[in-house]
Amino acid sequence: MNAPLPEHIRQALETVTLDDKYTLDHGRAFMSGIQALVKLPMLQRQRDALQGKNTAGFISGYRGSPLGGYDQALQKAAPHLKAQNIVFQPGVNEELAATALWGTQQLGFAPPGSNKFDGVFGIWYGKGPGVDRCSDVFKHANMAGTTPWGGVIAVAGDDHVAKSSTAAHQSDHIFKACGLPVFFPSTVQDILDLGLHAIAMSRFSGVWAGMKTIQEIVESSATAMIDPERVNIVIPEFDMPPGGLHIRWPDAALEQEARLFDYKWYAALAYIRANKLNHNVVAGPNDRFGIIASGKAFNDTRQAMLDLGLDDDTCRRIGLRLHKVNVVWPLEAQTTREFATGLREILVVEEKRQVIEYQLKEELYNWRPDVRPNVLGKFDEGDGDFTGGEWSIPNPSSHTLLRANADLTPSLIARAIARRLKRLGQVPDDVMARIDAQLAIYTAQEQSMQTLLTQGVEGAERQPWFCSGCPHNTSTKLPEGSRAMAGIGCHFMSIWMDRATVGFTQMGGEGVPWVGQQPFVNEQHMFANLGDGTYFHSGILAIRQSIASGVNITYKILYNDAVAMTGGQQVGERPEGHSVVQIAQSMRAEGAGKITIVTDEPEKYASVSGLPSGIAIQHRDTLDAVQREFREIQGTTVIIYDQTCATEKRRRRKRGTMVEPTERVVINELVCEGCGDCSVQSNCLSVEPLETEFGRKRTINQSTCNKDFSCVKGFCPSFVTVDGGQLRKKDKGGAKAEWTGGALPEPKQPVLKDEAWGIIVAGVGGTGVITIGQLLGMAAHIEGKGIVTQDAAGLAQKGGATWSHVLIGAHQDVIRTTRVSAASADLIIGCDPIVAAHKESWQRLRAGRSHVALNASATPTAAFVKNPDWQNPAQACVDALTASLGAEAVGTFDAETAAAKLMGDSIYTNPMMLGYAWQRGWVPLGLTALTRAIELNAVQVEKNKQAFEWGRRAAHDPKALAALLNPLGQQVIQFQKRETVDSLVARRVEFLTAYQNAAYAGAYEVFVRRVQDAEAKLGKTALTEAVARYLFKLMAYKDEYEVARLHSDPAFHAKLAAQFEGDFKLHVHLAPPLTARRNDKGELVKQKYGPMMFTGFRLLAKLKGLRGTALDVFGRSEERRTERALIGEYRASIEELLGGLSADKHALALDIARIPDQIKGYGHVKDRNLAAARQRWDGLMAQWRQPAGAVARAA
Repeated sequence: MNAPLPEHIRQALETVTLDDKYTLDHGRAFMSGIQALVKLPMLQRQRDALQGKNTAGFISGYRGSPLGGYDQALQKAAPHLKAQNIVFQPGVNEELAATALWGTQQLGFAPPGSNKFDGVFGIWYGKGPGVDRCSDVFKHANMAGTTPWGGVIAVAGDDHVAKSSTAAHQSDHIFKACGLPVFFPSTVQDILDLGLHAIAMSRFSGVWAGMKTIQEIVESSATAMIDPERVNIVIPEFDMPPGGLHIRWPDAALEQEARLFDYKWYAALAYIRANKLNHNVVAGPNDRFGIIASGKAFNDTRQAMLDLGLDDDTCRRIGLRLHKVNVVWPLEAQTTREFATGLREILVVEEKRQVIEYQLKEELYNWRPDVRPNVLGKFDEGDGDFTGGEWSIPNPSSHTLLRANADLTPSLIARAIARRLKRLGQVPDDVMARIDAQLAIYTAQEQSMQTLLTQGVEGAERQPWFCSGCPHNTSTKLPEGSRAMAGIGCHFMSIWMDRATVGFTQMGGEGVPWVGQQPFVNEQHMFANLGDGTYFHSGILAIRQSIASGVNITYKILYNDAVAMTGGQQVGERPEGHSVVQIAQSMRAEGAGKITIVTDEPEKYASVSGLPSGIAIQHRDTLDAVQREFREIQGTTVIIYDQTCATEKRRRRKRGTMVEPTERVVINELVCEGCGDCSVQSNCLSVEPLETEFGRKRTINQSTCNKDFSCVKGFCPSFVTVDGGQLRKKDKGGAKAEWTGGALPEPKQPVLKDEAWGIIVAGVGGTGVITIGQLLGMAAHIEGKGIVTQDAAGLAQKGGATWSHVLIGAHQDVIRTTRVSAASADLIIGCDPIVAAHKESWQRLRAGRSHVALNASATPTAAFVKNPDWQNPAQACVDALTASLGAEAVGTFDAETAAAKLMGDSIYTNPMMLGYAWQRGWVPLGLTALTRAIELNAVQVEKNKQAFEWGRRAAHDPKALAALLNPLGQQVIQFQKRETVDSLVARRVEFLTAYQNAAYAGAYEVFVRRVQDAEAKLGKTALTEAVARYLFKLMAYKDEYEVARLHSDPAFHAKLAAQFEGDFKLHVHLAPPLTARRNDKGELVKQKYGPMMFTGFRLLAKLKGLRGTALDVFGRSEERRTERALIGEYRASIEELLGGLSADKHALALDIARIPDQIKGYGHVKDRNLAAARQRWDGLMAQWRQPAGAVARAA
């Protein structure tokens, strides 16, 4: 019997909603840093109202990770913002948005009586590079000033490790150069509290306030206290100049400068000092060693100290003082000196280039040497050397203490603290023993990591890739011999896709490097990729520069109808968006030499008006020819590639705003040769490997397919499109699957003590990994526990590795960081085994502490697109984790297969894994709160609940679940015993009999038995098995009769009937050699044929007896003659091998016997593969014919 719920949880279950963060005036709410930035202006408006002021707010900026979702969050909160007089107007780019913010403060000198409000406060937002491009506006606006009831915060989204950026960036220094004080919040609560302080400081001092946010903070979520009166603002005493500090008109430049230099900065410092924004967190009367830190580095420092056993009491005992800096520039001197007083040494912990360290050294410079502490940060001193510092050494890198590049981690900081404490000495033995024990844990973890890196799982990497059906799969292709320059956006990923795309620029500079290159090279032409979002932002100026320079360049404007990289925002910051017609008109007006529109739907332009004359509309299949034409044209030309973002299509289809195609693609696996040309043509992740008894084939993942149909262009007759049918619906939530494993007991939950419980959800971007993190976060919030989650967005969403970090504590104060630290994970929910075994996950594992709930299935990685022979490392990842942590700590089941069979869609894998981990007793949350969190998420609630329940069942009784899965459709894939030669041959004899006749099959069997007899003398069977497989492959060549037989096979149609329902028709895509047209490369072009073709197939299949006879009209082609000749050539080679077969030459014979495995495909694809196979074949046969000693040496 379940215990009654505590009263606070019961109340939370009844009252908590997802809108709390916006609707509550007072109370606890679970929100992300992004959402806190949405709530901030509402709180400010409420505070002003409490003071009798009627103010308004204005928000503008430009999206970019880690603030990529801010504009969408603002749009979703539009009713709440409108109620508080807050206007959100996205900027065309960052600079113009900042100019609009400047305008809100210019209301300070508006004509009397024209203002509707007492003041307008503003928030600007932008990615770090956006801060760089705004420096001119920031300097001007900051000089000009703010209004008494206005004020402005400029929120920068910094990416310290270039996680979703083309360069790592840090906005502190550019803010400083522009004269904006820099706030650096370390928590979601800080964003609210410091945000209110930043506006108040901006109003008081007349300066704009900078706020630095980074992914680890702004994309984290936590429970925050909402209260307009929570922050107690103290207005300091300050001698104001005549006229005050605020904006005015007229206002001469030098007067502005003098006011900023002589008063405004000092007024800001007075505010910082009066409100104790920088303060000691831990202090004692006998402190010797001080640590000063800010933002994320402060969080990591707190965690590092806890890891080392340095809790607050221990710090006071050993004389360690900790100081938190909330405003990193200007560093308030009086508070800093108070912190430094009495200390022998100060360690500055900050990420990236020094900001605090240099200010601290400057402020302490004139202290007497006997009281001035030694200040260290990025570097420590040389042995016995306390003079000069880093600048006195030619290269101080050998003395690096806390690196400036990349980021810092608790383990790096812990090592630095331990190093300095040991150097200072006089640390009690018990404290030093605890420190050494933690350092030993780090060392063991690093050794484990090194083992993974040197002996790790081959291929266990998930590189981000274009989504299934992404327009860029086609649009970024180039004609042979051409090169392209990359730009900002999803299409940037083309640089690692073997597409001759090299180099990139900042946003808005696309293609312009060619202006500086063409005069100095022999190359005559360049392509440049330019996304539609970037075009609207500033890219049109890049095209203008190229036109003005007269260079030969073709801009491919990739019109996806959405800003896909940051979440699918509409192109063009206005309700109607920005159309292809408008772009074409602009390009004609700019003077582009020639403009052509290439699209997947040329027919939609029949009703489009307004296009300039002379612009051709071409189908995307002609892109290669169009590009070949354009690269010969002098000057700047433009191809507008129009195809909607695949992910946005999926969203719109779900909403009902875009028509769902009536067709789906399937592959007849028996017709498929496994050549991979469909992957070459489509570059698509939904084309997946299918292992069969006749080798690796291809299949379409119907769950992830976005119906782009470019895979059908693969030169292969195996593709069938199903028109009018729907995927056969599975039982709702497995309702008809009867569970026989009995009632599920509630597991014993982990007990939370004085350390946070660290969970990492590891999976593939775009599959709901972040959703699982949010469910855990909301459940913890409902239960009143401390909670911080932190998610990774950006490029990771594109099929790459994604992690959600979840820290759950008995109360909020025990959580110090936003990410699980090194060797500190209590649980990894491995929704994907490849990501679970990635070094990012691995470094957080510790044997004896960590548990892993692991999905045994791994969807293919992007590597398969480029390598048809790619091997899935899923099992190797499972084995590696089990070997490292022990079998008891790793729970594994095939959640992907279970989700597909029980729920009808593999998308339910992740909630199933959450249920599995919970039932194992590895999640410190109650079932009621988790269930309520699923309900609040309000997406497929019942199915997600049932997926969670199936995961519980899998953990409770895995055998019962396995027994349940087997009868449901296809059998669960199992590792079968190795096939015998007899069974291998028997199956192929049966197939060849159906292929041709018994005599044909008998000839096959006779030859294989000859090989078997010869090899038996060596006591081996591998050569026989190889010949059995590959002689069969050559003899069962897929001519027109065979393709017809396989497509008309009742077993294939029964499989389709089991997969689809409704009144559907089948179409095939063929290039009959006798009738198909050829492209400009001389290759046959496929055409679509309707249902009548299947009648033709049945008739043609019956004519298989004509194969190879004088009446075989198809057999006269070069391809068919080659296929028949290959059978004889292969038999002759094997005969030669048998004549000289020995133990020493067996391995070489095996390599030769397997050569036909390379001869895959149809038509020109097969010709290409055959040419490569022949080269290897000839080389191996030449090696075989060498004297025995030479063969041995070559081997």
